[in-house]
Amino acid sequence: MKVRNLVLSVSMACAALSGALVSTSAMAQAKEQFFPVLVYRTGAYAPNGVPWANGYVDYLKLVNLRGGINGVKITFEECETGYATDKSVECYERLKGKGATVFQPLSTGATFALTEKAPVDKIPLITAGYGRSESADGGVFKWNFPIAGTYFVAADAIIQQIGKKEGGLANLKGKKIALVYHDSPFGKEPIPLLQERAAQLGFQLSMLPVTAPGVEQKATWLQVRQTKPDYVVLWGWGVMNSTALKEAQATGYPREKMYGVWWAGAEPDVKDVGAGAKGYNAVTMQHGTEKNADVVKEILAKLHDKGQGTGPKEEVGDVLYMRGLMSAMFAVEGVRAAQERFAKGKVVTGEQARWGYENLNLTQPKLDALGFKGVMRPVSTSCQDHMGANWARMHTWDGSKWQFSSDWLQADEQILKPLVKTAADKYAAEKKLTRRAGADCQS
Repeated sequence: MKVRNLVLSVSMACAALSGALVSTSAMAQAKEQFFPVLVYRTGAYAPNGVPWANGYVDYLKLVNLRGGINGVKITFEECETGYATDKSVECYERLKGKGATVFQPLSTGATFALTEKAPVDKIPLITAGYGRSESADGGVFKWNFPIAGTYFVAADAIIQQIGKKEGGLANLKGKKIALVYHDSPFGKEPIPLLQERAAQLGFQLSMLPVTAPGVEQKATWLQVRQTKPDYVVLWGWGVMNSTALKEAQATGYPREKMYGVWWAGAEPDVKDVGAGAKGYNAVTMQHGTEKNADVVKEILAKLHDKGQGTGPKEEVGDVLYMRGLMSAMFAVEGVRAAQERFAKGKVVTGEQARWGYENLNLTQPKLDALGFKGVMRPVSTSCQDHMGANWARMHTWDGSKWQFSSDWLQADEQILKPLVKTAADKYAAEKKLTRRAGADCQS
């Protein structure tokens, strides 16, 4: 009997200890907000993917040094996708069960694949400056957030800038504009907007697809030389961009008549071409190269100067580094907004974070306080508007660096809104979805 009681006592003690350990572990985890980081540091697109990933990770580290999100520490884990849709989905499936706050696929193809998974798993997707343009419509796309810009915005800003160069949009009538695009979901995104603008303004639009990754473009630029378009819009990514600029130089097409999307307007796209790319223009997703930004100076001082930074110190503040940094800021500030409603200083679920992304209110004072003064304009999302801003600028390569070359450009909502709604309604019909009711916007 004494032996039996002793066994019971030991068992109870072990159970209590086990429970305490579980409780302690749960409490430790409860103060950690997990951010999965899908990256491509290898493969054909690595030169562009690496600086984005470095900026993203550095910002998460910086937030922890600032005290976390109202005291909640950030944890993160990278998963290599190689810019492949199937690997992106594998990364999503592997990391979603670890308490994922939000996914940023960094690929339009992956965004298409994950758009149907996110509502089931109740994990939001941020696609800052990429993904599905129609996902700006929060009435249909409850879990997608193309915060601060879509490809419709980029395309419209380019057309507006070309119009300014010609002395007004009306002067585009009769002009020829060629779209040289990555033959993928990403590359096809601007086509509806450009077709709408062509019909409205009377310019002739020709479309020249380039097979990924885009290292072979001689036939494409032979067509450009033969048809002599007044302007070329370059919708490329990775090695496709530098190849296009080299082919333009070889065929004598003026680089100053070329306008790239914001994924074709970073340092890796032009550095190898150097002076040969001088005059080339690209639309920016608000920011450009921001070496003097307050947040950049803070990251250099608190991380890189202490050997804790991610990637080369000299790339901090470059275009794609800033894109990753800004994307991470959106992810963090959505959680901060969610905490204000659900539990300040507590870990939020993916579903609660979704509410935060839908209620972002990044005013200029807030952006300035975060270190983004002069880098970007305010962003304010809502139930219906999951983009929150439609501003861009143009910058031009001067042979050695990017320089802003336009005032702020605002995409024309009279053009964008009908296109977005039409595409969103089509998606809803195909997937048998019903638009969200007003009550759902408060949930």
